[in-house]
Amino acid sequence: MKYFLVMPAAGSGRRFQGDQPKQYAPLLGRTVIEWALAPFLGDERCAHAVVVIAEGDAGWHRIAARLGSERLSATPGGAERSLSVRRGLAALAGRAAPEDWVLVHDAARPCLEAGDLEKLLERVQAHGGGGLLAVRSADTLKQAQPGVAPGEVTVARTIDRAELWRALTPQMFRYGALGAALDAAHTAGRHPTDEAQALEWRGASALLVEGAAANLKITTGADLKLAEAVLRARRSA
Repeated sequence: MKYFLVMPAAGSGRRFQGDQPKQYAPLLGRTVIEWALAPFLGDERCAHAVVVIAEGDAGWHRIAARLGSERLSATPGGAERSLSVRRGLAALAGRAAPEDWVLVHDAARPCLEAGDLEKLLERVQAHGGGGLLAVRSADTLKQAQPGVAPGEVTVARTIDRAELWRALTPQMFRYGALGAALDAAHTAGRHPTDEAQALEWRGASALLVEGAAANLKITTGADLKLAEAVLRARRSA
């Protein structure tokens, strides 16, 4: 099989509070985004990868030159993640056919395991309708409600976690179906928080493929330290 990759990397990462976007933060001799791209650029089945960057991004060209891959290009993103993903899909026009598979993976997820990528590709291809990596909820979950005092939050109820999963990336769908789902959402003034939600709004049900919790998303500086620990442990295994 072959597939295409869209990697949204146009966010500002306000919670990271670094002196540069979190995808360009140094991590064990590379940047976060280089780690995120590595499983795909090392896979011959990935026909092309599009990184969706912010307008005026001054850091990407240095990374692209270092990677030096003919299967890699970039395109400007939008104000919302879903708009950036849609622009990434548009950049694949002429390369990807409607029935081709496209994977969307966050630039801030540097710890994707090769085994999880393989599992996703195999199971979603067999399923045929699209799917995503996810982790079963392990914590007790509470629904909140406003408290008595201003700004106070209290527990409304405990939610049964048996059927709850935490969505990860990559998420994998047919090129044409994902583009149509995002177009329909944007036309309706809606912005899905992930690709699976856009398909849900069209009545589709994505396959949940259990992945590793170590496939974490860099949001804060503490997450960066945790990612370093994960990658170091993987190197020494």
